[in-house]
Amino acid sequence: MDNVNLTDNFLIAMPALEDPYFSNALVYICEHNENGALGIIVNRPLDMNLAGLFEKIDIQLEQPGLADLPVYFGGPVQLDRGFVLHRPVGHWQSTLAISSEIGLTSSRDILAAVGKEGLPAEILVSLGYSGWDAGQLEEELAQNSWLTVPAKSAILFDLPPEERLPAAMQKLGVSFSQLSDVAGHA
Repeated sequence: MDNVNLTDNFLIAMPALEDPYFSNALVYICEHNENGALGIIVNRPLDMNLAGLFEKIDIQLEQPGLADLPVYFGGPVQLDRGFVLHRPVGHWQSTLAISSEIGLTSSRDILAAVGKEGLPAEILVSLGYSGWDAGQLEEELAQNSWLTVPAKSAILFDLPPEERLPAAMQKLGVSFSQLSDVAGHA
């Protein structure tokens, strides 16, 4: 378990995970290395849309078709900061290339481009992120707090938020109702 890299994977919160931030959460892992992990919860829309966010941060939204896109609760860390998961990766001031096709950007220039040109067209905007210190995620995995499954960009960008967790579970061949809230160890 020491050398596992879950970058570009989904974490599925197990029923026994009692942290209210992560109950029934689907987390997309953007970076995982010896220093820890960073992810975005991708199935928790906030009571805010893109138009509301752009108004708050004083960026013009010239693309009316994007106004109703939800803004997500990405996790409990830095809730005052925006993060944009997007496809394609592109070239922005502060982008982490997660895979050859997906990036995570935290700089304002991507939001300005979305507002003006509607690009990148495939985005998921969150406030906050989910973070784990070195070894913390590995410990939670050892405690059966999470299931892991390779991520699919179609789940991130093509499905509504309420369908993302069931779709990720389907990749494992199980449904959430089949999971026990009692952890077992072989």
